[in-house]
Amino acid sequence: MDNYRKYFAHFVKENYPNSYVNVLSATENHFTIISKDTAFAKTSKNPIDKRLDFCSYFLALIKTLDERGESFENIRKICLEITIEYVQPKNKLQSIFKRLLPKLIPTWLGQILIKSFNKRVSINKNSEGFIANIITNKHETFGLGYGVDIIECGICKLFSKHHYSKFASILCEVDEITSGLAGLQLIRTGTIANGAKKCDFRFKMVEP
Repeated sequence: MDNYRKYFAHFVKENYPNSYVNVLSATENHFTIISKDTAFAKTSKNPIDKRLDFCSYFLALIKTLDERGESFENIRKICLEITIEYVQPKNKLQSIFKRLLPKLIPTWLGQILIKSFNKRVSINKNSEGFIANIITNKHETFGLGYGVDIIECGICKLFSKHHYSKFASILCEVDEITSGLAGLQLIRTGTIANGAKKCDFRFKMVEP
């Protein structure tokens, strides 16, 4: 079982105690089809693509719940429960590591990592994946020296292909949580899922 599946199973069972087996079975069936569109992500040289396997399962659950007649708000609530729990640090070491990464940005090691990351995310051989630009200008990044512009969103492409674009923005809501776990405040003016031309990730360090 993939690591993320247990979080789906837990919250589906919690929300559908009498029918969770059927919900999970239908989700797996949808995932079998949807995941074919994101199989490339497992070998992609673009590290942002790695999240697409999780997003395929996320979409499979959304499709299952939508077919059951669930409202957008209820689907959103369940999906956020799952995703927010999934991104939480699972131990103290993980928590320390998440907060360590932003502190590396001004160091020589951090600069090497940022340059390497930018090379890998700024191009993509697969048209269904992500393309991003890393912003290092301090004037554009609130003095941090690190920001991200998502130019092409693999999640939006996947959801659009399966005619579920209106649900893609749910995943955008989790970005603020993940930023907070790293000791950062996310500042963003728009997302592709909500109609913007790009997703601009800018951050401010949060005082401990």
